[in-house]
Amino acid sequence: MNLAIINFGSGNLHSVHKAFESVSSDLSNPYNIIVTNDPKEIQSADKIVLPGVGAFGDCKNAILNIEGLHASLEVSVIKNKVPFMGICVGMQLLADLSYEFGTHSGFGWIPGEVRRITSPKEYKIPHMGWNEITFSDHKLFDNCEQGSDFYFVHSFYFQNQKSEHSIATTKYPDQITAAVCKENICGTQFHPEKSHINGKKIIHNFLDWKP
Repeated sequence: MNLAIINFGSGNLHSVHKAFESVSSDLSNPYNIIVTNDPKEIQSADKIVLPGVGAFGDCKNAILNIEGLHASLEVSVIKNKVPFMGICVGMQLLADLSYEFGTHSGFGWIPGEVRRITSPKEYKIPHMGWNEITFSDHKLFDNCEQGSDFYFVHSFYFQNQKSEHSIATTKYPDQITAAVCKENICGTQFHPEKSHINGKKIIHNFLDWKP
């Protein structure tokens, strides 16, 4: 089984790679994990992870500027239904639009918009650090306890158009999306690779996920 971690020049690639490699090594059938932007390697992957750090528009443009990358993701994820996980901005890119430093179109894979967190002064922006999440019954959260802590770093959040696509929320200070899912596509606003034991559970569940 092959897992492709997408390298478009913006993402916590080393930490993500190490975290997935560590969890995979404990499986009875470990994944062959590669960091790549090669369309052929992506289309031969059994699972795909898209990390992202930085501004939405910069990340989207970086993907579009790598020949064949976006098209290969569309074929694998939308046409062939390969299980996919987006992390942080990698999750936000699933939306229709983002209003971060202008208006930018996203992949349009999960209906919604990316908007700036609005909060009282006592809540700092960016939202950075450990926060509890509340989640619905989904494979991604198997063996997790309600109220588990995960690590967040973000100033914008995914505002779902359809509530059924939100599978976890966190409070800052209002309830905002912490994870999304639609069919074979999931995403987390938090960083599982930085969330220690709880993050390893999420990674394990994704590796085991058969949507």
